[in-house]
Amino acid sequence: MKKKVFFGCLMAGIVAFGSSCGNKQQAAASDEDTTSTEELVPTDKTVYGICTSSADSKMLLLLADSGDTLKLDMTPAIEADKVLGGLQVSDRLAVVADKKQKLALQVINLNTLMGDWVMPDPIDGSTEVGIRIKEGGVAESIDQSVIIYRTWRIFNGYLDIQLVREGGGDEQEDNRYEILTLGADTLAYRTVGKPKDETDTFEYNRHKPKPKVDLKGLELEDTNDEFNKI
Repeated sequence: MKKKVFFGCLMAGIVAFGSSCGNKQQAAASDEDTTSTEELVPTDKTVYGICTSSADSKMLLLLADSGDTLKLDMTPAIEADKVLGGLQVSDRLAVVADKKQKLALQVINLNTLMGDWVMPDPIDGSTEVGIRIKEGGVAESIDQSVIIYRTWRIFNGYLDIQLVREGGGDEQEDNRYEILTLGADTLAYRTVGKPKDETDTFEYNRHKPKPKVDLKGLELEDTNDEFNKI
């Protein structure tokens, strides 16, 4: 009788030990899967919010989308020339911060970024072509038939633009750019991931409608001048 009890306890111990090892192996495998997934699918760590104060040239108060008010030291961004688009109270910002969310490493003014941006046509320079950056992540082409812009976003401080090309079917291109300059009237960015000697740099000016000329009025004025000469 004692032998049967001992044998039963032994089997129970073996089963428990095996189950414990199996759980540990499954947990380890689960950790490995989580790590690999995070590496394969990076997350956007950019903090988005509204500028509530920029009175101090080095401190930024940001009302984040999460509802938190962050006080960020912009010294790293200033020293790296990464305060892009200026700062105005109530403007919407995209901020790359440190892990503790105490330092601003990069600040992008999304209000400044949005709008119509043009450059001389690279083919002959006779016309202007460009990109329209709109709210809600919408992008559109300006006087371009070959390239059709669709969407844009800020991702970890980079500008991501999605587009399709004429003749390329519906195949979508995902392009990532580093913003070099952003001002009231200028925007420049370059392709990420290419050697420096092969980097594509795009330089734009903000599109400004040309003033309308009252040709009829000019004709009348010219006519009057002719009459005055007689």
